[in-house]
Amino acid sequence: FGLGVPVILRNSEETESSTRVLKKRMRQVKNPFGLEIPNAAAASVTRGVTLTPDCLEDCVLTCYWGCNVQKLHEALQKHVYCFRIKTPQALEDALYNEYLYKQQHLQSIKKNDKAEKYCQLPEDAQVVDFGPVPRARYPLVALLTLADEEDREIYDIIAMVAVIHIPDESYRLSCRILYQYLLLAQGQYHDLKQLFMSANSPAPSSSDTFPGEGSTDRGLLEKAGLAGDEPELQEENSKDCVVCQNGPVNWVLLPCRHTCLCDGCIKYFQQCPMCRQFVQESFPLCSKKEQDEDESTHV
Repeated sequence: FGLGVPVILRNSEETESSTRVLKKRMRQVKNPFGLEIPNAAAASVTRGVTLTPDCLEDCVLTCYWGCNVQKLHEALQKHVYCFRIKTPQALEDALYNEYLYKQQHLQSIKKNDKAEKYCQLPEDAQVVDFGPVPRARYPLVALLTLADEEDREIYDIIAMVAVIHIPDESYRLSCRILYQYLLLAQGQYHDLKQLFMSANSPAPSSSDTFPGEGSTDRGLLEKAGLAGDEPELQEENSKDCVVCQNGPVNWVLLPCRHTCLCDGCIKYFQQCPMCRQFVQESFPLCSKKEQDEDESTHV
């Protein structure tokens, strides 16, 4: 913990939190969509980018270069209040076609097919950058929708919108997924967030930086107003609770999103043991029943 940061000292004899942290009721839903950038270091506005969809059902990938920022967020609101965005045409209608170029992979992507899809602006588009920040257009917006009408009746999540940064001459921040919005059939949408937890083998994520560019990227993110307040976490070689080092991690703390406490220790904390931020809400990754069933399968 850095110097000069005010902390609240508590009596060491205190055992259980006097103020109960609100436990958020959660509903589990299955997300049929996944999207990765396999070779982010090679991506640029002039060279294009390679995307890898990973979906549970047949889906359609549609990419929009230079999508208007304001129109995209207005389109998300239209999904809530006006009409559901289930297809590329529905999104385009909501955007009023406020994008520079559309690229659609006409053949639907088969489920569990991780084939790479190449996206690039045509040469006659004559776009080499999207100007200085703050920008009026996102470099790339990728839309994943379910190909079959029947599947749209099965899943709560019917589409995913991914906002992707592509480096150019004006803004060299490395390629990454900035936001992922999950669109629900009931008319809501949610910003998909990363949880921070220990892992046996650190896995790359959309927010990972490349060697040697961490400080530069951090400065660029702050300039664009995209830098988060979350501290960087040291990876541990265990998935055990950070307090007792015994119980399995099961609780997500909000708003910091650290996932670091077991069922036994959660009741003792009003502040996150990792970052000391006050916990406003928390929720379990799985219920007690699911844990018992999981343990019984490993006996």
